[in-house]
Amino acid sequence: MNSSQPDAPVYRLPGALRHINMWLNIGVLALSAALVVFISYDTLRNENFLHDRTYMTFQLWVCIFFIVDFLFGLWNAPNHWRFFRRRLAFLLLSIPYLNIIEAFDIVLDWQTLYFVRFIPLARSALALWLVVRYISRNTITSLFVSYVMIALTLCYFCALIFYHCEQPVNPEVNDFWTALWWAGMNMGTVGCRIPATTIPSQFTAVLLAISGMIMFPLFTVYLTDYVRRKSRKPDNRKEANK
Repeated sequence: MNSSQPDAPVYRLPGALRHINMWLNIGVLALSAALVVFISYDTLRNENFLHDRTYMTFQLWVCIFFIVDFLFGLWNAPNHWRFFRRRLAFLLLSIPYLNIIEAFDIVLDWQTLYFVRFIPLARSALALWLVVRYISRNTITSLFVSYVMIALTLCYFCALIFYHCEQPVNPEVNDFWTALWWAGMNMGTVGCRIPATTIPSQFTAVLLAISGMIMFPLFTVYLTDYVRRKSRKPDNRKEANK
């Protein structure tokens, strides 16, 4: 008598719920893009976002939408506790910290508040991965596309942070395009002649270099897998013709 147990089936959401989940993730990406537009506008115009009621209200509703997306996944998960443990970080990233800071009159310096604005945007990383995985059936392709998009987004965010921190004190940073060029050169691990004079900018430079070093091996893996899949197609056609 064979006592071995069959493998547990992989749980998948029913078709309708799966589509709802995908559209929720697309909504997370769309709202994240809107937050990027707000942050870019305020950064380039040097606006005080805490006094901008439109931005603060919009960010609050965006965070509420993120929390609803998390609760939808938790409600439909076969193992609620496992889902909660694995996705807890994304719930924490969905909390409207700026609104909480404003409501309780918590005093923080300007640079810290500026970094807090980017916390909800980190929540979009999971949504990006899920949407790309839903579209692409190849794991390596979806991983590569997700990382490239996240890397480009990270490069843009780091350029905003560098411009925000360096423009008032660094005479070599005259406009945002200079900051974007600086971020691109550091992500390419080439380096840039413009020095980072503030601590946030120096931390950003290290983050960009690490991201760039991670991306190049991933590109090699993707290229190898692509060539391997292309080389198999002629062999499959020959076998089919036999």
